[in-house]
Amino acid sequence: MKKMLIVAASILILAAFFGVMAMTFSFGSPKMTDMDDYFLRHGQEQTGTNNQCTSVTFDFRGFDTLGESTVLFCAIIGVALMFRKMQGGEEYENE
Repeated sequence: MKKMLIVAASILILAAFFGVMAMTFSFGSPKMTDMDDYFLRHGQEQTGTNNQCTSVTFDFRGFDTLGESTVLFCAIIGVALMFRKMQGGEEYENE
């Protein structure tokens, strides 16, 4: 019973800490930069899309997005190879 009370108190203290931290920072009001203004003013005419988020992700930062997709694909293949089943006749390596 005492252990359960300690766990509950720890969870409440942790939740209160994160609540205070969330109220301390000003989310949703970032500073406007020249790059933001450029994308908002010229994004539609240069990319031909109404969705500015998509135009920045795929048109202005296309190579960056391709690189991130490649890294994610390699990570998925690596995990899939680690968890694959051993085929008949294969032996485990003891290192």
